[in-house]
Amino acid sequence: MFTKICLSLALLAAMPAWSQVAASATETAGNTVVEEDRMHTPPPVSGAAYPATIGSDARSNYLHAGLVFNTAYNDNVLAGTTTTPVSDVSYYIAPTIAIDQTTSRLHQTLTYSPGFTFYQRTSAKNEEDQNLAFDLQYRLSPHVTANLRDNFRKSSNVFDQPYSLSGGVVSGSVQSSLVSVVAPFADQLSNTANVELTYQFGRNGMIGASGNFTNLHYPDPSEAPGLSDSSTRGGAAFYSYRLSKTQYLGATYQYSEISGSLPSTQSGSQIGVDSETQTHAALAFYTVYLKPTWSVSLSGGPQHYEVSQSQFPTIRSWTPVATASMGWQGPRTTLAASYSHVVGGGGGLLGAFDSNSANGAFHWQIKRTWALSSGLSYASTKNVSAVMAQANPGGSMITGTVAMQHPISDRFSLEFEYTRLHQSYDTIAVVSNAPNTNRESISISYQLTRPLGR
Repeated sequence: MFTKICLSLALLAAMPAWSQVAASATETAGNTVVEEDRMHTPPPVSGAAYPATIGSDARSNYLHAGLVFNTAYNDNVLAGTTTTPVSDVSYYIAPTIAIDQTTSRLHQTLTYSPGFTFYQRTSAKNEEDQNLAFDLQYRLSPHVTANLRDNFRKSSNVFDQPYSLSGGVVSGSVQSSLVSVVAPFADQLSNTANVELTYQFGRNGMIGASGNFTNLHYPDPSEAPGLSDSSTRGGAAFYSYRLSKTQYLGATYQYSEISGSLPSTQSGSQIGVDSETQTHAALAFYTVYLKPTWSVSLSGGPQHYEVSQSQFPTIRSWTPVATASMGWQGPRTTLAASYSHVVGGGGGLLGAFDSNSANGAFHWQIKRTWALSSGLSYASTKNVSAVMAQANPGGSMITGTVAMQHPISDRFSLEFEYTRLHQSYDTIAVVSNAPNTNRESISISYQLTRPLGR
């Protein structure tokens, strides 16, 4: 529903611009933007992730179908429910279908992948998952572009979700939910949606606006003791000026409203609590494209936050915000990294937290049939209120992944992966009971690709 509303608003806002499409995008007459003059939307305000593909891996106008079979050994499958780690072997089956279509004005991808997990010893945790992702970029006119993204997940095992911990998505934007604590094997529902409208009003000038929504829900609180449901709504507006062919300078205003709810349990071990956090940030940003596939971005400015939580006085204050990010896409290697300092909430934490986080992703095509990928993610949080910190002072999380991919044939490939997750949150039972999780897995995948419209 949110996706439909946002797309309708974007189309409505751009209706006057349809009359401008009297010439092709490559004409120079009038005020039309020629293709070589089209501006980038810098990473600090685009909301998109840095590319994770290399060379010919980035295909479009294709229909993809596949099947993944994974077997993994986990040394802590009952995290949060027992103080003694319990190990088990799991089996995961996930069919996938994806459409990637590109025209002169549109680029859209739609991916659907259900998943089925089975455990050898703890069969009560057998579960089915759902993953649905949609990404659309549409050029409404030579001047106006709309972007729409939506990602829905129903999961019971965070390690089997695409890019769930590290090694995948790295963004240059500060406006995202705080994800610094994970319930590895708890049922959860999540949905993330973003809509953006950009207007290039001149050769070197662009303005834009965006809206975003994120929802996280734990259907069974007993599987994630200490973690709260959360809902985030926000928006942003920006102005970007191109200083030169490779340099961009601009400013953005960002707003977010984060609602958190810690559900009560029937046993009485957890009492229901609600919280509300509002943030306003005014940031300046600078992006330089050292090469067409290599960019570096910096942003910073003041942020105001207001936190209200049950049985506590409202907290208001100012704090500095800073981000830095870079992305590089070479013929055989991709690299992306980011750092941010911001006050935020959600992601399972109740209240508002001063957060420092860093993410990195690396992919290297060693040989034609061997590839290495790795990822690292770190986050530390500190409650902005000394009074509220008595219930949840904050903590830290660090996770790393190393994987080796080996194509067996044109359609079959083999992958070996190791992931380690360490969390330190003394007041959150799902983490403090057993803070470490190690996972080793082997996957065999089948991929069928067919071109569209050929």
